Amino acid sequence: MIRGFSVAMLGAALTLTACASFDASPSAKQGKTPDVIETATRNAAQAAEAAYDYQTAAASWNALYQRHPDDPALALAVARNLRYAGQSQPAIAVAGGFLQQHGPSAGLLAELGKDYLAADRLPLAERTLRRATEAAPKDWQILSALGVSLDYQAKYADAQAIYARALELSPDNPAILNNLGLSQAEAGQLAAGQATLQKAADQPGATAQVRQNLALLKALGGDIGDAERLSRQDLSPEAVRANSAYYRLLAGAARVP
Repeated sequence: MIRGFSVAMLGAALTLTACASFDASPSAKQGKTPDVIETATRNAAQAAEAAYDYQTAAASWNALYQRHPDDPALALAVARNLRYAGQSQPAIAVAGGFLQQHGPSAGLLAELGKDYLAADRLPLAERTLRRATEAAPKDWQILSALGVSLDYQAKYADAQAIYARALELSPDNPAILNNLGLSQAEAGQLAAGQATLQKAADQPGATAQVRQNLALLKALGGDIGDAERLSRQDLSPEAVRANSAYYRLLAGAARVP
């Protein structure tokens, strides 16, 4: 039994992947050459997002969205960056408002579901993401987001069934495996979670987040040495030292009878 281990602790560990394939260039769709201001604004938005300056990115995308209020890609970009900036309610207003005016769109439904999830409106997040999966049943990213919404409601068996569906569409995908492994650990299946996270970490596309999540599960199982080894692959010496202290706390909590 894992004590002191919860989805709240691992909220940032679950991976919500982006999911939309809109053409974000309204002028190109209209067969026009973008004007200088639009091009500069778009470049600024993309640069800010790449620099993790989500507040600035949201403002820049919104400037374009005001000029092209019927463009779903711009609505999505504004909502996504607002969510990244911690402004879930404005993100809900943008995505929900577009959907209300223009009708269902799988990408925006998925974004709205993530916005609800960020706002801790879990039943709404699940319902919205289920609608998104109905609109795009072969989109593994939307399925994985739905799995996250179920995990946050402690519906672990349901979440794991959804991750299995996503893996059928994208086998050995490290983002899906990451979420599945954390779900298994949260459900009390620590050994299974470790094995799944190890498989995720072994994939060529595995990120630092996947490796650090594996380190977390290793620590929960009492394998501090392996946890520290994984930590050193991606983190600074100062962060490794801080994590090592945290890992020992976790290991100690897991041993409490």
